[in-house]
Amino acid sequence: MRRTLALTTAAAVLAGLGATAYATTPAADRTKPASRPLAGLRILLSNDDSMRAAKASNSDGLGLYELRRAMCAAGADVVVMAPWQVQSGKGTAVTNGGVLTAQRRTALPAGYENDCAGAPSGGAVFGVCLGEGGCAPDSPSATPADTVKLALRGGLTAKVGWRGAPDLVLTGINSGPNIAASVNDSGTVGAAVAAIDQDVPAIAFSSSGDESQLYFPRENYRAHAEFGARFVAGLKERGLLTSAFALKVDYPDVSAGQRAGAPVWTRVGDGAVVYHAYEQRGSGDAFDITLGLCEGDESEGECVENRADADSTWLLGEGHVTVAPITWDRTYGTPVDARRELKAVQRYVEREAPRP
Repeated sequence: MRRTLALTTAAAVLAGLGATAYATTPAADRTKPASRPLAGLRILLSNDDSMRAAKASNSDGLGLYELRRAMCAAGADVVVMAPWQVQSGKGTAVTNGGVLTAQRRTALPAGYENDCAGAPSGGAVFGVCLGEGGCAPDSPSATPADTVKLALRGGLTAKVGWRGAPDLVLTGINSGPNIAASVNDSGTVGAAVAAIDQDVPAIAFSSSGDESQLYFPRENYRAHAEFGARFVAGLKERGLLTSAFALKVDYPDVSAGQRAGAPVWTRVGDGAVVYHAYEQRGSGDAFDITLGLCEGDESEGECVENRADADSTWLLGEGHVTVAPITWDRTYGTPVDARRELKAVQRYVEREAPRP
């Protein structure tokens, strides 16, 4: 069974809707980590949800600030370069001409102002828009891949003085999972692919929403971010931060108090969970763009999942953290490069990675 909703209602599954409100834990109430396992690590952080964090649905960048908070708490030096506007669904798209402006955000969302105060770069946050003369509220946005390419090809040097590439690029935390067929459309994944294309290790993080998939609880972002910091620390400790492939890490809904299942090594599913549909207006030339939601009981068509190790099955059906390797190489049948690294990361996920 499929369900098709108007874009204005269903788009929240991928992009979210609403307008403002944060309920972050005061800095004084946070549990301080016993160690700083990411000390000395320079991290570029981007996403496809923007750096605004202004919607009541928490769909426009709140996850980015939770990830920034967790990485700085673990000792990393973090700089954010993210799209000025929500860019969900942009995949690996880039802008081929014109001007990009990387504008620093000085007033951060309430509760996140001092998360990176002790970091060398101070946790600088930049929004990237198209055009010159500054970014206005309605300025068009750079794509997720634009922001990573800009950062790695001179932006970080110009804005914060970093010499050479960062040690790691993290993208997300996305509002909603990036699984199955939606991976190809994901700007969160696309930004991570842009990083490994420049020989920089990258991980794309995405979190489920609540039961409605219209609201993205801070609890989910926070649980994922804190798991993510320990996950990255484990990779770093074992020398497994590699640019041979990116990792895609999706986190289940834990907002009702349930515990996420242990990390599972998965493949990207070959079915769909959410898909684009097009409804003609009368008999004219116009078509409304809508989102279709697969209900999980289909026996044929694009909603059917044929892989037992699919990310969508383990995330949505079983409630586990899912990890899948992603590469830029679209050559069908090409031999797997970095097989030893791939096996080592798989072994880490299956046997040694932290438990939520």
